[in-house]
Amino acid sequence: MQRKAARAATAVRRVLPGIAMLTALATAGLTGCTSSGGDRTVSDAKAGGSPAPAPAGKYRSLPSPCKAPEIKRLKAMLPTPDSLTEEQREKLYAGAADTSYDGDRHVGCRWAAGTPSETRLLYVGFERVVSYDRATASDDDRARQVYVRQLTDAKLPFPGPTTSPSPSASASTSAGPGPSASASAGASAGTSTSPAPSGSPSGSPAPVLGSRVLEDLGDEAFLDDKLGAAGASAAQARSVRIVFRASNVIVTVEYSVQPSAAGTVPPSTETQDAARELAEALSERFGG
Repeated sequence: MQRKAARAATAVRRVLPGIAMLTALATAGLTGCTSSGGDRTVSDAKAGGSPAPAPAGKYRSLPSPCKAPEIKRLKAMLPTPDSLTEEQREKLYAGAADTSYDGDRHVGCRWAAGTPSETRLLYVGFERVVSYDRATASDDDRARQVYVRQLTDAKLPFPGPTTSPSPSASASTSAGPGPSASASAGASAGTSTSPAPSGSPSGSPAPVLGSRVLEDLGDEAFLDDKLGAAGASAAQARSVRIVFRASNVIVTVEYSVQPSAAGTVPPSTETQDAARELAEALSERFGG
């Protein structure tokens, strides 16, 4: 009996270390799985996290629109009668700023000048577009949406033609539409064909340039040319609006010429050239 009891005790002592070792291995295995699973959870959270927001737009502020055009250019676009005093001219060319409650987001300036033969109006406006959710759209993306909306409102196709007529070849080359083509294009964009201006030879009407998309002006641009309705006693006014985008800023130039004498129509080429030259000068201020 004593021998049997001794053999049983010896067997127990042999089994216990094995059980202890198995227990230790099992514990280590559980710990390893928990650690591995935790790492995967952290990795998955990082992979499925929100994307980094787009950087803010290039422009954080806006220049003063009343000081944006050069005084020399204003005098050329807005002639005044000799009867004005120097003080009156200075006030006229200083412009009238639009009321704005956020000068870093939307500003504008207006000028008006009249002579016995005509009245001219000019407007320059800057709008800085900001995206309130740059995780889904950048400031530039939002500005482009604003530009496209204005392009659509002008009834111009998007993305529009890839070329724009040059003033020197407006009616004689394929780069610019002739009077008949312009009249067709203008009908859809609110532009009318105008007769020859006063003093031009009979049978040689001034070329008419219709509304169109422009190249080489900001990131993207268009020109909207509208001619007022003709009347028996009222002259037709021509209004040219140019809109272009410079990164996250929308720039608008509006130039109108209203003759005093009935039957007189401002030529499209001269009116558009003046507005476009101003728009190009403003584009340079934005690095365009």
